[in-house]
Amino acid sequence: MALLTLSNAHLAFGHVPLLDGAGLSIDTGERLALIGRNGTGKSSLLKILAGLDKPDDGVLQLQTGLRRVYVAQEPLFEPGISVFDAVGEGVAEARELRARYEAHDSSEDLDALQTRIEALDGWTWEQRVDQALQRLHLDAEARVESLSGGTKKRVALARALVASPELLLLDEPTNHLDIDAIEWLQDLLNDWRGALVLVSHDRAFVDAVATRIVELDRGQLRSYPGKFPAFEAAKQREIENEALAAARADKLLAQEEVWVRKGVEARRTRSVGRIARLQVLRAQRVARREQLGAVRLELDAGLPPGKIVAELKDVGMRFGDKLLVDKFSATILRGDKVGLIGPNGAGKTTLLKLILGELQPTSGSVRQGTRLQVAYFDQMRAGLNLDATLVDTISPGSEWIETGTSRKHVMSYLTDFLFSPARANSPVRTLSGGERNRLLLARLFALPANVLVLDEPTNDLDIETLELLEELLQSYSGTVFLVSHDRRFLDNAVTSTIAWEGDPAYGGRPGLWREYEGGYEDWKTQRERTRLALAGSAPAPSPASALAPAPAASAAATRGSSPAPATASAAAPRKLSYKEQRELEGLPARIEALEAEQKALAERLADAGFYAREPQNVATAQIRMAAIDDELLAALERWEALGSRG
Repeated sequence: MALLTLSNAHLAFGHVPLLDGAGLSIDTGERLALIGRNGTGKSSLLKILAGLDKPDDGVLQLQTGLRRVYVAQEPLFEPGISVFDAVGEGVAEARELRARYEAHDSSEDLDALQTRIEALDGWTWEQRVDQALQRLHLDAEARVESLSGGTKKRVALARALVASPELLLLDEPTNHLDIDAIEWLQDLLNDWRGALVLVSHDRAFVDAVATRIVELDRGQLRSYPGKFPAFEAAKQREIENEALAAARADKLLAQEEVWVRKGVEARRTRSVGRIARLQVLRAQRVARREQLGAVRLELDAGLPPGKIVAELKDVGMRFGDKLLVDKFSATILRGDKVGLIGPNGAGKTTLLKLILGELQPTSGSVRQGTRLQVAYFDQMRAGLNLDATLVDTISPGSEWIETGTSRKHVMSYLTDFLFSPARANSPVRTLSGGERNRLLLARLFALPANVLVLDEPTNDLDIETLELLEELLQSYSGTVFLVSHDRRFLDNAVTSTIAWEGDPAYGGRPGLWREYEGGYEDWKTQRERTRLALAGSAPAPSPASALAPAPAASAAATRGSSPAPATASAAAPRKLSYKEQRELEGLPARIEALEAEQKALAERLADAGFYAREPQNVATAQIRMAAIDDELLAALERWEALGSRG
């Protein structure tokens, strides 16, 4: 049964409609991911679904008594409020009703009050708030204004969840969250049983949480079941079909325009119907809304630097009693694409400043390369003057952009980033969050630079721009340092990863950073192997202790006797049984077969025709693809374990 139905919705700001007869239905327990280009109206639609705004026209039907809660991109709180009181706002009605009941006002209908309190589960609202605080790891006494952006997001989520809504609406819930917090939020939402609509451009997060993808495109809502690969394949087919239909319509219109200009024949009475059809074709061409163009990204790599960008040897950095970096060594070469992974506050920015020579280490040494031209992308958009125009932001005092050997007019350059000439003299404050990020990228790429420092460049960017940015960074000849919590973007853009590993569960210590080949998934796999090794076996003896005799053996030698047989057998590694030996011999073939199956499935899922020919087999293939990863990892670990004893 539908919880909510939106029919024939219209909404416009200016001359371009954001909703143009759009419709949407949300069923009990559904999880919808709402995606679309920046500025298409996703946040406006979410507010309409939440009841905070109204469409210009259309009907929104709700199930009787439906409880909806909306969590904004940047949640707002009362100044000076504590975390407990902020979360308690989620049960504001229950609190107010119980306070009135306990005041025993003679004018109140206590029976009606009691019935409503019980319906809201209001007698135990304090326990519900406490449980939410514990579940989301929040300090009840802390002041909200003193918290980081990620922790404020947790407070807003706790406030929403404690209200026990049947429909939860989240606008960019992963912004300001680090990777651990994003994975925690995934688990939280997957355990939650209500319906969900979220606006997000984090592809890995959407795949983990959503059961259906809904795209807002040119005022219309189109639904796609399944994960991102299925959506992208279906979307590509739609774009191709739309382009073909538009080409046919344009060809027919051109033919009819030629015919009507012949004059005499077109004015005959029997041709009135054909002239009427021409008028319809003209009207349809005027009304057609074309697919939005793609951002055109180009980077000027500037002067080539030396081969070494930075060399760090046993670098340490301490602020007071806090050790952020401890004995870190690495060599960054020209052309490296380096991702930095770590929780908020771990010291990613500090480590970057050490690498680039903006901070001096408290121990160890850092040597920078020569001819470095560094350009920064600031996630907080601190460099943007909200009152400046787009033109002045990109090219102050000049109408031309110079990049390497090319020269382009600023209006043309802004068009490359999907800003129309009509908006070029608008102030920055009129832009959405995603458009401001796009403007920052435009300004960044107008500068010659052989080192790019990108601090959360993916926040608010639409998926098409994200994918283009990935391709640009892959082909960029300079060096990139990327701080991002978008796991798929990291996997697609970086060649190596510097990760914080201070968690004791993984054998870490304060200030420990390690460098790995590959992206996020490669690092995660290696970290998990470390955790399993620590959990499954005692630490290996050091070389010095391995050469020294055991205390019991030394004492036995002094007494002229040998150690007990049980002790000797316990110290020696256990030999493989016949069954284990056969298992070890068969594992290479098993691994080879799994890798071959994985390759074949990947090719099948990459084939757009597969989704049209066998839609019933898509989900099975995707599930099997995920299972192969687990089986392959288990087989490799088993092979390593048995091989060390064979």
